[in-house]
Amino acid sequence: MIKKFPFLHLLLFIITLFSTLVAGAFMTGIDILKEPEKIYKGLPFAVTLMTILMSHELSHYFASKKHRVKATLPYFIPAPTFIGTLGAVIKMKSPIITRKALVDIGSSGPIVGFMVSVIATVIGLNMSEIVKLANTEGALSFGDSILFSFLSRLILGVTPAGYDILLHPIAFAGWIGFFITSINLLPVGQLDGGHIVYALFGENLHKKTSNLFFILLLFLGTTKLLMENDLFTFADSIYVYADKYLWEGWAVWAVLLLVLGLKHPPVLYWEMPLDPRRRFAGWVAFLIFAVTFIPVPIKVL
Repeated sequence: MIKKFPFLHLLLFIITLFSTLVAGAFMTGIDILKEPEKIYKGLPFAVTLMTILMSHELSHYFASKKHRVKATLPYFIPAPTFIGTLGAVIKMKSPIITRKALVDIGSSGPIVGFMVSVIATVIGLNMSEIVKLANTEGALSFGDSILFSFLSRLILGVTPAGYDILLHPIAFAGWIGFFITSINLLPVGQLDGGHIVYALFGENLHKKTSNLFFILLLFLGTTKLLMENDLFTFADSIYVYADKYLWEGWAVWAVLLLVLGLKHPPVLYWEMPLDPRRRFAGWVAFLIFAVTFIPVPIKVL
């Protein structure tokens, strides 16, 4: 049987590479409408981010092939956002029939993508600078996960008051890699984290964690929105806490997860047990989620 050439996958890859190039060039202060010949300055960001996305999705793809689960090549998603993309996905075209396959497919992408993100972050932080803050009103501020904050302190030291880290584009791509990893590891529905919870603990606990995290994300997001619109009145200290730990974007993610579905399809051969190696991989994935999760990823100063 002759396989069709993946024209659509290749086309989306090329478009996404271009859109991330544009985003990366913009980060360096280049307006490609005025200086299109300088688009190459976006290469460090674009190549790093595309490598992280590719490693994540291809790990899913090869794990699927290993377990004879039909899956497509990655679909990259170009978008006119400040990072040039909405990520990448693969599509499963046949059911996952064993718990072993579920763990391998669910954990492979986040673990490999995480490792590439760590390498990118370390390289990028070594090229980043600590700069004095000027007028930051209206600027975007990016939150830190436990791991990103640790690596920043390890490489650059403690940032003095009135200063901040000016991330090199490679470090910023690593930050995005951590964020994507944590989102995928949310223990909800058919996300990677949902796959792992279902495989390790079964349908009943998966249902509970899916509903719990959906309600939690919806609560965090809607509470911040209500406070911003002065529909709730609290002490100033509560507003400081909310600014640090609440993000309105979680409400959008909660609705998106509801649309995608909170349930998980059954595994056909549930009675086949998990070996210690796969249980360990599942717990490693949960640890990665804990150290990469960012309560407030983005906010306007």
